[in-house]
Amino acid sequence: MIIRQMVKARSAVTVAVVAVLAVTVAGCGSGGGKAQENPKAPQPQSQGASGQSPAAGKGPSAAATTVIAQLKGQEGMTLEINSVQRDSGGFLTVNGQLKNAAAKVFNDTAPWRGVELQGTGESVAGATLVDKAGKKRYYVLRDTESRCLCTTGVSSVDPGQTVTFFAQFPAPPASTSEVEFSMPTFTSATVKISG
Repeated sequence: MIIRQMVKARSAVTVAVVAVLAVTVAGCGSGGGKAQENPKAPQPQSQGASGQSPAAGKGPSAAATTVIAQLKGQEGMTLEINSVQRDSGGFLTVNGQLKNAAAKVFNDTAPWRGVELQGTGESVAGATLVDKAGKKRYYVLRDTESRCLCTTGVSSVDPGQTVTFFAQFPAPPASTSEVEFSMPTFTSATVKISG
């Protein structure tokens, strides 16, 4: 009697294991089919996305062509500002592009670092914002190791080259709608804050 119960129990366990395996295999099979179908469906989308990526690249460059201010620099250098935007964390980010329209390499980038903290590497940390209404000057933010929250590593700009520019500052009060942006060796410009 005990042997019959053991045989029945083993049979039941075997049936249960086979059922679980069958469900698992069926699930993997249909999931695998879906996984194969989904990559085929997204592949055209991802190809479209990469097709859109240049479009997205054109999108930012189209947005980049929206110049809200152009600062003239030395030897054919210009700084185009594309946006001055408040971030939710209480920051103000200036985005733009450095362009060399001259026929020779521009390598006098040392003044761009500013004098606030010399010796922190090649950067555009010399940029400042002035809130004329609030009578306050803002400097580029730095992390705990004194690295600026800005474009770094610009030791030279080749002829015809465009370098993406950004600098992050403490945000002026919400009542401030425009600030004067300055960077060493460039003219200054008053820019409107968005966001």
